[in-house]
Amino acid sequence: MEETEMIASPLQDNSWKLRTLLIGGTIGALVGVGAAFLLTKRAEQKGQALAITPVKGVQLGVMLAGLLRSILSLGED
Repeated sequence: MEETEMIASPLQDNSWKLRTLLIGGTIGALVGVGAAFLLTKRAEQKGQALAITPVKGVQLGVMLAGLLRSILSLGED
């Protein structure tokens, strides 16, 4: 066996990174479109225009930050 031959470990192979990003991006886009659909559907049922106040925007941002923190903790033991 020559010195130049290397055994590729899963950590050296970057295809898992690309695959993770593509799957995560696809899921995120689908969830975002689904949320927008539900918001517009509810606004239509109430006969009102969709209006998100700054307070609701901040609440949503805090909830999303908590969700991201929970996702990041999935990899910890």
